[in-house]
Amino acid sequence: MSELTFMMGKFPAELRSDLRYCRNHMWCRADENGRHRFGFTSYAIRLMQDVYFLEWSINVGDTLRLKQQMGNIESSKAQSDLYAPVAGVVVAFNEEVLKDPSAINVDGYGGGWLFEMEADLTSTMDAQGYHEFLASGWENTQRILKGQMGD
Repeated sequence: MSELTFMMGKFPAELRSDLRYCRNHMWCRADENGRHRFGFTSYAIRLMQDVYFLEWSINVGDTLRLKQQMGNIESSKAQSDLYAPVAGVVVAFNEEVLKDPSAINVDGYGGGWLFEMEADLTSTMDAQGYHEFLASGWENTQRILKGQMGD
């Protein structure tokens, strides 16, 4: 498995080539049976820093629209709503992460996965496409992080 690295200043965000990526900074491990696992990319985890609370406002079996609100997350940096990365049906949640979201921080591409969906992945990107997506918005992201919006 090869990886790409997106440099966030001096911090690397690893982008695994065996995953698909969504515009809302979630990765997807595609399954040939149509059941796909999702989690936060290393880029998202770096921006959030320490995740300490995760709550879903949806249930297993729910059909979601792209960008439909599906829950909330709290980290040391912010409290944010979570939105569906693709349209589909939720088939499972990672119960261990609900009990202890710290796995997101330490094993984001493994035990820190969030949920599984049956979904169409045509709107997702490969690692190279996601790297280009990050690069195209990095300057704006830096301004937001530094509180310099409006320049």
